[in-house]
This record gives sequence, structure tokens and C-alpha cells, in this order.
Amino acid sequence: MFFKDVIGQNHIKDHLKSTAERGRIPHAQLFVGKEGFGTLPMAIAYAQYLLCTTSKDEESCKIKCEKLAHPDMHFAFPVTSNDKVKRHPISNLFLEDWRSFIKEQPYGSLYNWLQFIGVENKQGLMGVDEAESIVKSLKLKSYEGGFKVMIIWMAEKMNISAANKLLKLIEEPPENTIFILCTEDEEQIINTIKSRCQAIHFPALSEEDIAQALMRQEKVSESAAYKVAHQAEGNFNKAIHTLHHDSSDIIFETWFITWIRTAFKAKGNAAVIQQLVEWSEEIAKSGRETQKRFLKYCLQFFRQAMLLNYNSESIVFLETETAGFDLKKFAPFVHSNNILEITDEVSTAMYHIERNGNAKVILLDLSIKLTRLLHTKEAAIK
Repeated sequence: MFFKDVIGQNHIKDHLKSTAERGRIPHAQLFVGKEGFGTLPMAIAYAQYLLCTTSKDEESCKIKCEKLAHPDMHFAFPVTSNDKVKRHPISNLFLEDWRSFIKEQPYGSLYNWLQFIGVENKQGLMGVDEAESIVKSLKLKSYEGGFKVMIIWMAEKMNISAANKLLKLIEEPPENTIFILCTEDEEQIINTIKSRCQAIHFPALSEEDIAQALMRQEKVSESAAYKVAHQAEGNFNKAIHTLHHDSSDIIFETWFITWIRTAFKAKGNAAVIQQLVEWSEEIAKSGRETQKRFLKYCLQFFRQAMLLNYNSESIVFLETETAGFDLKKFAPFVHSNNILEITDEVSTAMYHIERNGNAKVILLDLSIKLTRLLHTKEAAIK
């Protein structure tokens, strides 16, 4: 993957090239950006640039990097056991799948990756086995005598034991060893590692960059490309799934609308609480990654409703398909007097699900709170 293959983020490309050309390459860098902003494609392009500009056989180096098979380009990423890998899963056991995944979905999310290896109902992690594998890989001499690059994707998924085991290596890496940690949430990375990395924050992709990429890669019309780009919120992965009518969003919409309709009816009606219990049980049957994605979808839905409520139609992109549901009629129930508390409660539910809390209890608790919040009146303007 070359820099030209990375969508937008030209100022970051220029910065990375400039530091490399001046020989001012930090030994540990943290690429921070939300899903679909391009941290992983940029990390791969940067690694290729470092490896191939110093290679004695640049063309051969580019071919190996293009196949993600360069012996001095290493990867670590969240994994878990599946049908092929029963015990002690580490990234090296999934490299063939990883190369295929990057080829098909370079902007893919963790959920997409877990789907790809058939474990979307589990959470991917990097544990002490992964850390030991990284240490072992980087102790070896560079195959081509130049840089060794270790790309750690979704670095926030390292558990404490793994992070602590890597701490010394990141602080004092072997000669010409470069760490690139990609993260969507730097707050989940332990401070002792963050403090040893130079952070680069990736902004959302522009609508123009997303639209041009869709026209170039997906061969869609200009009007369709810009419509999808407007809905993507700077996330190219979301743009791809929107373009191809990602089925999960349709399911999420059904879950969400059922939820809020039931929550509206539940106030003062104990019999309806049983429907919220049944709803919580249904969502709890899905995997934790699916539950977290659904709650992120809920946050987006509430925010879009509030924007519509405050006459900001130009930045409202959500289009519902459920018969009988009108976003304009729902919008007045999401306002300045409840949006912060709704956001806080949904985010708290995501936090507890992430930490293996009982999903049924968490979702039911959230549902009961939502029943009160949706009936909160907007503060009168004085």
C-alpha cells in the first residue's frame, strides 16, 4: 500500500515523509483516529515507505510490502479462538486471514475483522502470548538490514499484562525498530505506553475525499457518491457499508425503533416492562461487539434526531426505512434537557458491556432509564 492509496489526510502524509527524509523518525508513534479515518492504511503505507526507500532492491521490497509479506513488516492485532485456532491465539496464526482482510477491507473495523475470522460473537484481545510473540519477532535481526516495523492495530485491546510486558521494548527498542500503534480510543491505552509514543491525531475524512474515493474505487455516479459521503461522518468504512446497504444497520434500526416505542409506552404501565425485558434478552443474544455497535448506532440516532429538532436539516443524513416511523415526529423528544444524560447512559452501558457485564441486565437498566428520559420536558426559554 502506497501513500497514494490512502484516502485524504495529505498533511499527515507530508509530515511522515518529511520526518523520514530528515532522519527524525520517532521510534514509537501512536496513530489516533476513529473507525474509517485511515490509521491502519496510513501505518502500512508509512511502513512500506520506510522499508523500501532504504532497500537495496526497491521494486522487490514494494512487491513484498504490497502482499503484506515483507519479513521486516510485523503485525499485531486483536484475536480470539475460532474453529482453526483453539488455544493461545496470537496474530501470527491469523496472518493469511489478515492479509486477505486488508486486501478486501483496508478501512475495516474490529467488528468487520472478527466477522471475517468467524468470531463476531466474541471480543478480540491481545494478551501476554501476543506480547511474547512481539518480543520474539523483534529480537531477530532485520532481514534486509534496514528498519523493522511493528504495526499494532487497535492497540487499546492490549490487556494490562501485555502492555506491561511491551513497555520496556517500546521504551528502548532494538536498533532501527519502529513501533506504530493504531488506536480508536487512546484513553484506553495505559499512560506509561502513551507517554513513550509520539501521537498523531487523524481528523475525519472530508466529504470530498470520500466521494472521490467512492467514484474511483466503487465506480458509482457523482451524485450517489456525494450522498453517501454526506452520510458517512468522515468514516470511509461506513461509506462502503452504506453504499452496499449494510444489513446490520437495517437490523439496528428495527431494534432501535422497537426499543423507543416500547419505552414510550412503558411509563406508568408495568405490563409493558415485560416487553422491555424481552427486548433486552433479544439484544443480549448477540455478541458483545454487535451490542457495542448497536449502542453506537443508538447514539448516532439520538444525535441526528436532536439536530432535526433544532432545524439543522442540512447536516441530518439519517434516513429510516421502518414503515410508520417518522423521524420528524420523534425529534422533539430529544433536546437540550435530555441529550447529555441519554448520551451518558448509553456510553456507560457500552463501557460495562466492554468489560463483560451481564448484557441483559445492562440493557434493561438502560431501557428503564430511557423511559424516564424520553418523557423529560425541554427547558422553557426564559
